[in-house]
Amino acid sequence: MLPVRAISENIEQQTLAAWAAKSADAMRDKEEKADDLRTSFQRDRDRIIHSTPFRKLKHKTQVYLSPGDHYRTRLTHSMEVSQIARTIAHALRLNEDLTEAAALGHDLGHTPFGHAGERAINAYTGHFKHNEQSLRVVEVYGRKGKGLNLTRQVRDAILNHTGTTLPQTLEGQVVRRCDRIAYLCHDFDDGCKVGIIGPEKLPGIVAMRLGTEPSQILDVLVRNIVELSLGKPQILIDKYYDEAIEEFRNFMFDYIYCSPQLTVEHNKAEHVVMTLMDLYMAKPQLLPKEYSEIAERFGLGQTVVDFVGGLTDAGAVQLFNKHYIPII
Repeated sequence: MLPVRAISENIEQQTLAAWAAKSADAMRDKEEKADDLRTSFQRDRDRIIHSTPFRKLKHKTQVYLSPGDHYRTRLTHSMEVSQIARTIAHALRLNEDLTEAAALGHDLGHTPFGHAGERAINAYTGHFKHNEQSLRVVEVYGRKGKGLNLTRQVRDAILNHTGTTLPQTLEGQVVRRCDRIAYLCHDFDDGCKVGIIGPEKLPGIVAMRLGTEPSQILDVLVRNIVELSLGKPQILIDKYYDEAIEEFRNFMFDYIYCSPQLTVEHNKAEHVVMTLMDLYMAKPQLLPKEYSEIAERFGLGQTVVDFVGGLTDAGAVQLFNKHYIPII
């Protein structure tokens, strides 16, 4: 009797598009014995879900600090990207397991307080990108310091979900496209709930071409990607809609990401992160014991980046209060 994994790999060969990534072709830097039940991409997904950095995402900011239960976190963002990307991958007969693993893992390196924390560490060190840190997290942390040893295809998709280089697989390109679609739509939705913006403020090109409701915008874009990409070894979107997406993004930066309401709190968050960086650089003995080995391998600066960058929002504030706020 064939192992379940081998049966799954055979099904992929028979049913997926010729240009889809196949689990049987997956490669790891460190070879491992194949699992009897799960394909390589399924194992990657499971390792990501069971990792500490993934669990921390539920307490990391997407856009709104301390948003309450009804707004997105970095975890729910990753789940929404996964859902949208899997819908497209399924329709295009691409590898859903690779797509899901890449989507769930793409933000593992995000800092506390979202992009405010990223800006702070970048200003402190001179270079910090959350996509590069996501790759570092899966390569160095997890499984008692051995790293997750994910397949090259998943790691490539994680690294290149943003930036100038496209992922090598179509599945990775789907995740890259869906990441932007997801955050624009759900950040707009949350902005409406907060009361910062409303559908009536959307630029005309966005309202006319995409719609005014997040679910409507998602549906229009997903259907267009599937329609244009079906039966082709490319992930395509109509220029008519792509132009509207760019206007949508510009609108979100003007009204949400750089809004005065959020900037005040984001400045506070940056101060917390940079202060903690200063603290641990000056007093590395305050770092948790398990980070001493990391410091020996990679140096103090990288270790402090890893520790502070891996904190949740609440964890960063608690440490700041512990070291800088008097107990009364």
